[in-house]
Amino acid sequence: MAGGAVPVSGALLCALLWAVAEGAGPEGSPAPGAFGRVYRGAVNISAERVYAFAYSSEPGQVDAVRVYVNSSSENLQYPVLFVVRQQKGVLSWQVPLIFRGLYQRTYNYQEVSRTLCPSEPTPETGPSDQIIFVDVASMAPFNITYELLVTRLENFQLETNKAFNFTASPSQPQYFLYKFPQDVDSVIIKVVSEAVYPCSVVSVQDIVCPVYDLDHNVEFNGVYQSMTKQAAITVQRKDFPGEQFFVVFVIKPEDYACGGSVPSSIHGNVNRTWNLQRTKNLQVTIVPSIKKYVYVQAMFFSFLSFLSFYLGSVVVAFVHYIRVRRKASAGRLSPEDGSGIMTSSHPITASTPEGSSYGAIDESSCSGGRQLSSPERRPPAGSDTDSSVEEESDFDTMPEIESDKNVIRTKVFLYLSDLSRKDRRIVSKKYKIYFWNIITIAVFYALPVIQLVITYQTVVNVTGNQDICYYNFLCAHPLGVLSAFNNILSNVGHLLLGFLFLLIVLRRDILHRRAMEMKDIYTLDYGIPKHFGLFYAMGIALMMEGVLSACYHVCPNYSNFQFDTSFMYMIAGLCMLKLYQTRHPDINASAYSAYASFAVVICLAVLGVVFGKNDMWFWVIFSMIHVLASLALSTQIYYMGRFKIGKCYLGIFRRVAMVLYTDCIQQCSRPMYMDRMVLLIVGNLVNWSFAIFGLVYRPRDFASYILGIFICNLLLYLAFYIIMKLRSSEKLLPIPLFCIVATAVVWAAALYFFFQTLSSWEETPAESREKNRPCILLGFFDDHDVWHFLSAAALFFSFLVLLTLDDDLDVVRRDKIPVF
Repeated sequence: MAGGAVPVSGALLCALLWAVAEGAGPEGSPAPGAFGRVYRGAVNISAERVYAFAYSSEPGQVDAVRVYVNSSSENLQYPVLFVVRQQKGVLSWQVPLIFRGLYQRTYNYQEVSRTLCPSEPTPETGPSDQIIFVDVASMAPFNITYELLVTRLENFQLETNKAFNFTASPSQPQYFLYKFPQDVDSVIIKVVSEAVYPCSVVSVQDIVCPVYDLDHNVEFNGVYQSMTKQAAITVQRKDFPGEQFFVVFVIKPEDYACGGSVPSSIHGNVNRTWNLQRTKNLQVTIVPSIKKYVYVQAMFFSFLSFLSFYLGSVVVAFVHYIRVRRKASAGRLSPEDGSGIMTSSHPITASTPEGSSYGAIDESSCSGGRQLSSPERRPPAGSDTDSSVEEESDFDTMPEIESDKNVIRTKVFLYLSDLSRKDRRIVSKKYKIYFWNIITIAVFYALPVIQLVITYQTVVNVTGNQDICYYNFLCAHPLGVLSAFNNILSNVGHLLLGFLFLLIVLRRDILHRRAMEMKDIYTLDYGIPKHFGLFYAMGIALMMEGVLSACYHVCPNYSNFQFDTSFMYMIAGLCMLKLYQTRHPDINASAYSAYASFAVVICLAVLGVVFGKNDMWFWVIFSMIHVLASLALSTQIYYMGRFKIGKCYLGIFRRVAMVLYTDCIQQCSRPMYMDRMVLLIVGNLVNWSFAIFGLVYRPRDFASYILGIFICNLLLYLAFYIIMKLRSSEKLLPIPLFCIVATAVVWAAALYFFFQTLSSWEETPAESREKNRPCILLGFFDDHDVWHFLSAAALFFSFLVLLTLDDDLDVVRRDKIPVF
């Protein structure tokens, strides 16, 4: 009520009159105050003013009072001090009110307004009486004028689903009360503003006095987050025993915390600024959050969606079993079934003599005339020696020449039989190392990651600082200590589908072992050699991607983004290795060198996150490493691993000069391995383009930049493999064809949701929240959760493509399967 027309009880009026009558003189005695009236006066060291304001509250009602003060004085040595005494607390401030910014900058305001901490409602049947004293004083030896206005707030309590508009500034913060309705256990506080700046802070605090509503103390209590145009905080009833809380709005004196710069109006005087206009119009709406049954629905949806893949796999396996049984009973399984697949073949000696060793380096000039020869011998059937142990000896006869690597691997037309000469069991053990190594890596990588993200979540819960983690706050559903359970639940697909892929690989492995035990002719010299170690490693990597992605989304931020991408690098690398191993089983990279390469990539990713933002030297070095690594890898692929430097490290330059002179100057002949050359030229152009792009634009998200390099190389190699397969008149059976189509469709849909950016740790937390959007699936999952679902399915189908792509060759002799 305004204008002093405040109904007070007789007892309260008598107490007020007694306080006036017993005051210590005309200058210090309390003067009865009226709400809504402006009081003007002057104070000095010997004269202060005291005002008393009385009012009564209805039962169960919370009344709030706001005090407006103003002083024309700019003397910081003698500010005007305002002290407000209430029944259970004291609130004080000075005018000019001083805020401090970065680099010792100060912002002074001569007009201040504060909301007093409201008294708690009483269960009494009648109205309760309240009295407030406002003391105005100064230590100045001269008079300082001031203005005082005290009003009662009519819209102090916020209502559910009803928008409320108001204005705030650094010296005039606002806060309001909200009470949980009976049927609501959780609400979302949504705050919006049309203006980006000034930067503001939204805080949720318990019903405790004093209320921290200034820039220097708003972070002392409750939950808070910075804001530019949008903010959202989820509040649960269980966190507030009184089932009510304050929503506090503070405008910061500077925009640095929100990504802004120093206000243009203070550049001329960087140390002190007066009455900077930083008013912001805000709108707050409190809406109920989801019910508990939605959590149950979401969990059922997540698990049943991916368990359906298990059902589909069982159906496919059963249908395949029935077909095989029928063929076996009809006696139609024979090697001749696949003999017509390879309709176009080329003789081995079509373009080069058998004794040529094009691509191998003659090391005689560096090793004292020793001739390079590496006959490759098959170990005994029961031998367990490592496949990397090879004997080197001179040879004189034709049978030994035929086994030399330099002769076999440098033929113009290679067949699978030329690159699958090593003992099957030894090679299989070599590839199983991939599986055991990735399990070891996963354990040692995941344990500290889990410990770290638990610490992050604990810090968020204890401090209330929601600027630490970059959630989509408009769709962040808490559960227990987790702030965004939906982002974690959506990663269950990686775990379930990774385990399913392991089961599928295990089934194939068992069937292959049984066939080997029965000495089945198809497992000896027919089809692609079956080595499952890389497939097992891929399945583990898919499961670990789900674990680490969930860990990252416990508290997504700049510091732990590499958790979400590390196993993505491994998945892409393992897929490329598996694709290459398919027709090059004897010369594929060992597990140790492969994982060492992945470790180098992850180290580069970490360095890129730290130094890749503004340091040009890092991008120069990285681009050079990228280009040189592409050239070195291309050379090894082109010469099937036979391009060796040996002990004479300058031999590579001699060999390169000789090849360029012979092929490009002397006779200008076409490349001996045309298909490989086309792939490598395109691949190098793609990688050089990435290097130039990074050098010019220097993308801030370095981890995603490296991941893009891996994915583009994988897609390029897969496309080349499928094209060459069809060019060689090989078939695509229905299952791999379905998996290819499903992979393309699901990846396209997944990437659409991936590029729906909902947050970005490349920006400040306040700027990131501008990208937040509501849930789109079941009222529980957002766009990024859908990306998790679809990407898990897309990776699963991609793995199935690699697993089943060459099933049509199971009845084709290896000496008729071309290598590309």
